[in-house]
Amino acid sequence: MTEIDYSQLRSLQARHLISALIRDGFVLRNQRGSHHRYRHPDGRRATVPFSRAGDTFAPKTLRRIIEEQACWTAEDLRRLGLLAG
Repeated sequence: MTEIDYSQLRSLQARHLISALIRDGFVLRNQRGSHHRYRHPDGRRATVPFSRAGDTFAPKTLRRIIEEQACWTAEDLRRLGLLAG
């Protein structure tokens, strides 16, 4: 597995992350306040906290969503168009 270069994802907006989750098969299950909770048919869950679609994420929050919740690799991020190939 290759290391994810988070410097390229520093300006990733919530709308782009959510779009990638949906393209990967995640579905919005519920929302509580500013936390949108997505679920994948294989059981993965991802919570995306944001107030506006143009919001960006703190580095630790982004890392947790990508690596721990969505379980994406660098190849997945390239496939979804979030990282340059």
